[in-house]
Amino acid sequence: MAETNTDEVVVAFLKHYYSTFDTNRPGMAQLYRENSMMTFEGQKFKGLQNIVNMFNSLPLPVCHHDISTVDCQPYGPPGGMLAFVTGTLNVPGQEHPLKYSEIFNLIPIQDTFYVLNAILRSNKA
Repeated sequence: MAETNTDEVVVAFLKHYYSTFDTNRPGMAQLYRENSMMTFEGQKFKGLQNIVNMFNSLPLPVCHHDISTVDCQPYGPPGGMLAFVTGTLNVPGQEHPLKYSEIFNLIPIQDTFYVLNAILRSNKA
């Protein structure tokens, strides 16, 4: 049962993560730290400011993430999690949603997590 509770906590964090991305892009800064790294479509961004600058420069002013699946496992320091997410990104004006896959290395901090590592790829098939 402990795993189910952990899975629920990770899913809640990821829903918060995508909601923040969709509605409050500057708020993404609270989800990363200076030691974080993000790979976005093959481009690597290291450090909080570089990651925030990347998010703020994306040409997606309005969008909505729908999570399809989340798989997670304990990873890294005690309480850390590795999460693999698949879903769709709905952008107004686009006929079809974009499918994406994303991996997160989540590190516990107080009563939540921060993103140490993330890798995102759209599934262009």
